[in-house]
Amino acid sequence: MPPLTVGFDLDMTLVDSRPGIAAAYRALTARTGVPVDADAAVSRLGPPLRVEIARWFPPERVESAVAAYRELYPAYAITPTLPMPGAVAAIEAVHSHGGRVLVVTSKMGRLARLHLDHLGLAVDELAGDLFAEEKATALRAHGANLYVGDHTADMVAAQAADIPGVAVATGPCSADELRSAGADLVLADLTGFPAALAAMIRLALGQYTSQVKQGFSGADGSSEVV
Repeated sequence: MPPLTVGFDLDMTLVDSRPGIAAAYRALTARTGVPVDADAAVSRLGPPLRVEIARWFPPERVESAVAAYRELYPAYAITPTLPMPGAVAAIEAVHSHGGRVLVVTSKMGRLARLHLDHLGLAVDELAGDLFAEEKATALRAHGANLYVGDHTADMVAAQAADIPGVAVATGPCSADELRSAGADLVLADLTGFPAALAAMIRLALGQYTSQVKQGFSGADGSSEVV
C-alpha cells in the first residue's frame, strides 16, 4: 500500500469558522447595503461561496459581492475561527502513523491557508476551490487513502475518488444523512478519530487491495500485471 495520506475538509471538519464567517458576512452587509442573514448563512456551510451569495444578491451583483467578501475575509474571519474538537489530535494521529495530511476544501486556497497558519495546524498539502465530485481530482492527485468531511458532498467526493469516506457529524448534515450519502464510518466528532484510525487504515487497505486485484488478469488462469 502507498504511504498513508488522509484528506480532510476544512470548515466544520477541522475548523469552526462560523464566528469568523458570520463576521465577514456582516461586514459585507455594511459595505454593500444588502442584508445577509449571517446566522442562517453559517448554518449551511459547505457549498461554494457563490451558492450562498446568490441567495442574497441579484445575479448581476453576485461576482462583485464574492470579490468584496473575499477582500473582507482576512480581516474579519481568521481570528475568531477555532479548531474543531479533536482536530489537532487527529492531524497528529495521521503523522504518528507516518502519514500525510491533505486539506481539500471549497474555500479558496489562500484563505484556507490563513486559517491553517493562524491555528498552527500542521497540514502537508492544501487544495482549494473544489466541491463535491471536483474534490476527487485533488484526492486522486495526492494519493489520498481516506477523506474526512462533515457534508454529504464530502462523501460524494470520497466515492468519486474511490476511497473510503469518513464523516463527522459536526456540520449541517446529520449522521443519517451522511450514512445515506455513502459514509463508510460516521463519528460524532474528531475526538474519536485517533482511536478509529487503525480501523480506517485497514478499511483503506482493504479497498486498495481490491483495486490491485482488479488489475491482475490472465486468460490461462495465471496472474499478470496489466
